[in-house]
Amino acid sequence: MGSDHTTSPTWMPVLETERLLIRPFTLVDLAAKLSLDEAMGYDSTRDGVRRWLEWSVLNHEQLARLVQPPYGDRAIVLRESGTLVGSAGLVPSLGPFDRFPSFRRLVTVVDEIHLRPEVGLYWGLDPAHRGRGYATEAARALIDYGFRRMGLQRIVATTEYENEASQAVMRRLGMFVERNPYPDPPWCQIVGVIEHPELTRP
Repeated sequence: MGSDHTTSPTWMPVLETERLLIRPFTLVDLAAKLSLDEAMGYDSTRDGVRRWLEWSVLNHEQLARLVQPPYGDRAIVLRESGTLVGSAGLVPSLGPFDRFPSFRRLVTVVDEIHLRPEVGLYWGLDPAHRGRGYATEAARALIDYGFRRMGLQRIVATTEYENEASQAVMRRLGMFVERNPYPDPPWCQIVGVIEHPELTRP
């Protein structure tokens, strides 16, 4: 008999904050997710969103069964109304992190084309619900779970030079924000880094 995958340290339950629920997407989110994608300017179709939701549900279950990180988007929902206002989650982030000083203490030679895998933090909100602190609130809950329950050593977030809103969220989360001297790749022009509070630097 197989073990219950919900007891795995990598199984992420619904996270609750003062105003939000951060939960897995479900198939009943089809209409709301399609509306969210349209509001955020994504070129989505009803069939495409349905297929993504099916994949997301299976991804959430199977990663836990494999005792792997709970990678993937989660719905950001207002507790009071149940309105879907965005998504956030942990994602695999493969980037040229050795270009950033805070990572160089871990290597002796900086290779400009070497890629390093990290656990990345992602968030995105419906424009109609921005400016209310929801992104910070949801991201903080994910960071807390990643450190407290999963025992992650470090979490990163990346964005473009001009995305000052995301950089502001990084700083509110307590991340150390660094600028990539190279513009490519564009999604890794800025990186925010936060380490486990009990991690001792050598």
